[in-house]
Amino acid sequence: MRTERINKGVVLAAGDGGRLGFLTSTRPKVLLPVRSRLLIHHPIEALSTAGISEVAIVIGYLGDQVRTALGDGSRFGVRLDYILNPDYLGGNAISVQKVRSWAAGEPFILCMGDHVIDPGFVSRLLQKSPIAETLCVDFAPAGHHQLAESNKVVVDSSGCIERLGKGLAYWNAIDTGVFLLTERFLAAIDQCIPKPTIDIEITDVIRFLVGRGHRFATCDATGYFWADVDDETDLAFVNA
Repeated sequence: MRTERINKGVVLAAGDGGRLGFLTSTRPKVLLPVRSRLLIHHPIEALSTAGISEVAIVIGYLGDQVRTALGDGSRFGVRLDYILNPDYLGGNAISVQKVRSWAAGEPFILCMGDHVIDPGFVSRLLQKSPIAETLCVDFAPAGHHQLAESNKVVVDSSGCIERLGKGLAYWNAIDTGVFLLTERFLAAIDQCIPKPTIDIEITDVIRFLVGRGHRFATCDATGYFWADVDDETDLAFVNA
């Protein structure tokens, strides 16, 4: 039974959304309208629904627009803090690394600012997972998930990650982009980045940990709606 409450969440919103072309030439992707609200509202609302009270938004590209659009978070029932990642053209693990001081050693839920997720998604993770590195996975991806672009996962018989990557020939689940992370993950980012490169992804850090014998758990989120908005095809689907 969990005795420690998770109070913190992180939403990554630093990228430039280049694959959406002119749609993101003057505004961040996370501020595109999706289902009658802004794209980034979806992960924030899922965190709030799960009782997360403190949320850090990692901003980069046109970050002041994100700050202005979201404000202090009171409308979502959370407190929003903003953390700048000036290296937003690098891999997404760099954005995660930027929250280390803010997290102050506490575990946190990580969501992608460009994902539409079911309001109950984060609650599912908190109900099913111990406080340890955990990735929500989908064992039955839907037709709108572009599998060629998806990060595929091999989940072993104990429910932990054995392998992951876009190019896997064999896999049994896909990465949904929702995580429970601890200080161990943040420390691993420092260990696996060959300085001064910033081209490091969350999946690289997971491989680093798994390759050194650390268990990285999974949470079955099959049946919960989620969609990764990378391009105009994805955007058209979620707005249909």
